[in-house]
Amino acid sequence: MPQNAKDIAVLVGSLRKDSVNRKAALALAGLAPPSLRLELIEIGHLPFYNQEFDADPAQTPASYSDFRRRLARADGAIFATPEYNRGYPAVLKNAIDIGTRPYGKNLWANKPAGVISVSLGALGAFGANQQLRQQLANVNMRVLQQPEIYLASADKLFDADGNVTALSTRDLLRSFIETFAAWTTPAAIAA
Repeated sequence: MPQNAKDIAVLVGSLRKDSVNRKAALALAGLAPPSLRLELIEIGHLPFYNQEFDADPAQTPASYSDFRRRLARADGAIFATPEYNRGYPAVLKNAIDIGTRPYGKNLWANKPAGVISVSLGALGAFGANQQLRQQLANVNMRVLQQPEIYLASADKLFDADGNVTALSTRDLLRSFIETFAAWTTPAAIAA
């Protein structure tokens, strides 16, 4: 991995041990070009955001501080989301909220973001994907628009070890991560 590789935080919205979103995120990490270093950042242990935690630094949970330090180092983020009731999961919203607080300390601002959505259903979590994109724009992230990734019937796309079984899915994920890498170069950012 080159020393100047961009550090990309990957947040997975499913807490299931055998999550297809986690499998897709790990597949992206394996397909990433050398210019990117993807690392899954666990978010399931973060307590729900409570402004009182930040009113007194002595009350701020260590998990918030650790998460914020890690997020501050990141050059960008990729979000892998399932869809629950036509929206993205609360665990992702909670992580986004923690990263924007305390007021005036938005760690997401101006960072590039990518969104993929993965579901067992036929729509590939389209609703969650679109809703999450809107939220990320609201916290001032630059969201990659194309290619859009909606992986449907994902239980058929990975083997028991989490490997992508369909060449077309692997090609789609490779296209996404290579486009994301090119899009995060200084020249692309300045354009």
